[in-house]
Amino acid sequence: MKFDLLIQNARLRSGKTVDIGIANGKLESIGEDLPDSAAEKIDAQTRLVTEPHIIAHLHLDKVMTGSLAEESVLSEYQAGGSSMTAIEVASRVKEHYVESEIMSRVRKLLTEAERYGVSHIRAFADVDTKAKLVGINALLKIRQEFKDRIGIQVVAFPQDGILREQGSEELLYKSMDLGADLVGGIPWIEYTSEDARRHIDIAFEIATKYDADISMLTDDAADSELRTTEYLATSAIKKGWIGRTAACHARATALYNEVYHRKFVALVKEAGMGIVTNPHTGPLHVRVKDLLHAGVPVALAQDDVDDAYYPYGRCNMLEVAFLASHLLWMMSAQDREIIYDMITFNAARVLGIQNQGIAVGETANLLVLQATNLREAFAYHSEPAYVVKNGRIIGRS
Repeated sequence: MKFDLLIQNARLRSGKTVDIGIANGKLESIGEDLPDSAAEKIDAQTRLVTEPHIIAHLHLDKVMTGSLAEESVLSEYQAGGSSMTAIEVASRVKEHYVESEIMSRVRKLLTEAERYGVSHIRAFADVDTKAKLVGINALLKIRQEFKDRIGIQVVAFPQDGILREQGSEELLYKSMDLGADLVGGIPWIEYTSEDARRHIDIAFEIATKYDADISMLTDDAADSELRTTEYLATSAIKKGWIGRTAACHARATALYNEVYHRKFVALVKEAGMGIVTNPHTGPLHVRVKDLLHAGVPVALAQDDVDDAYYPYGRCNMLEVAFLASHLLWMMSAQDREIIYDMITFNAARVLGIQNQGIAVGETANLLVLQATNLREAFAYHSEPAYVVKNGRIIGRS
């Protein structure tokens, strides 16, 4: 048959070298020596051909605001125990939010993300008395603008709390009315444990009304007494939200004693909860291997790009994988496969995205990396040689 696009000499992650025939936006045939008949061809030259990358957590409304933030925020946040102070100071940036300016910054970043092979992003937008609905409106418009390029899930995120920031609850409802995809939360930032639990209860009330999933930043401080991830999981089980919640950061869980941590992991698994970790943006991280060993989907994410909390970033998930490989001390060949799953398959599970594999019949979304194996890919973290979306080449390095 005649293909629309034929990728020759493609090395799969299994190590096998094949040709990949694409027609009508689908992976039509995968095998050796496919008919050399196609409207367009790529010679992969035995470079890796993989699934596209997914960012499971990114504060998209804040990207490229680092120059507006106070220098003290970064040092406070990276101190671990001062995370709440950092968030309070960083909130001042939102007093200057302008919708068109947010869209301009985000548009530039997403174009870069697309070049690096990102297919989906779960994007957080602050909702509070400072940001109001400016960030949400900006990201909803961007979601529509980029709908054929990058899939964007918009999370309404009460960064400064719900109980301690009066007015945020109403804004969350309004955000969902406008079309936000998920209900966000940051329960540990409330002043008391009781308020933290109420924060989560409110999020479930909103999620139930709109039949929406929940993604929260939980226990993001060096405090072993924090338990909001636990309450999020138990609430998901009690309210029938199995498989519909995600916890980002959850750094405090690294400090739990071994006995309790084993119970915690079992609870998270029962809740079908996804975990998103960003070890490059803070001093602690979840116990990735323990969670993965138990079958809990753990994804890596970018978290921030040039904002108050992280001064670098370019939505290059190979760069994030490279950093995580060091921070998690996961550098063996097997470890690299696990980390790569954390920016592809695991991230897809957390976001509820289907059909991400390279198999006959799947949508033809894939990357031709500038590397013949994951060691090279992590070491150099170059942009892909080719980015293919729906069977079309949309990026070439």
